Amino acid sequence: MRIGIIVAMAKELELLLPLLQDSEESRMGGFVFYRGNMGKHDVMVMQCGIGKVNAAMGALTLVNAFLPDYIINSGVAGGADKFVSVMDVVAGERVAYHDVWCGPESELGRVQGLPLYFEGAKRLLDLLPDRDDIHKGLICSGDQFIDTIESVNNIKGNFPDALAVDMESGAIAQVCHLNHVPFLAMRVISDSPGASHDNTQQYLDFWNDAPRESFALLKDMINKL
Repeated sequence: MRIGIIVAMAKELELLLPLLQDSEESRMGGFVFYRGNMGKHDVMVMQCGIGKVNAAMGALTLVNAFLPDYIINSGVAGGADKFVSVMDVVAGERVAYHDVWCGPESELGRVQGLPLYFEGAKRLLDLLPDRDDIHKGLICSGDQFIDTIESVNNIKGNFPDALAVDMESGAIAQVCHLNHVPFLAMRVISDSPGASHDNTQQYLDFWNDAPRESFALLKDMINKL
């Protein structure tokens, strides 16, 4: 089975690559790809860069070059619910844009001609363990770093079920939807806006060791396929 994994940042890529066996590096469309093995599966890993445009370009390049059976977007996200804590993992049963509005007679978050919610791959969701620190629900995406409780409340006012916020999942989900590739966003919570007086410092402190646990969970899920 062919599985594509997309991360946004170099810090995430550095933690993920050691999990890939016998990897080879290649370049396509301005992106660097690392192809190797996880268990019995053929896996291609890439760093797309931050934001929706980078994410969409990276995802489409990966789809065309690798023809994956699944694409997984992993990395970090901000918490958007009081029941989600730093170092918890949120798996996207659904993904939506929180910053899209196409004008009068349009539904907030919906790109015209596309669904409001992009559904996560059920087979992958079913492989996640039943643990208190793993949450399955809605991830909202937009081209903003959400760092205040006011920003979270604004998103929750439109998407009350949102558990996490990020800057790439929506765009990757859209590319996968249009190309009929099952997709899952799986994010570890790096910071909880409003839970700390210094949300930025909370985010920076998180990088000491926490993402490794999320990527170990990702590897375990792939090995179960």
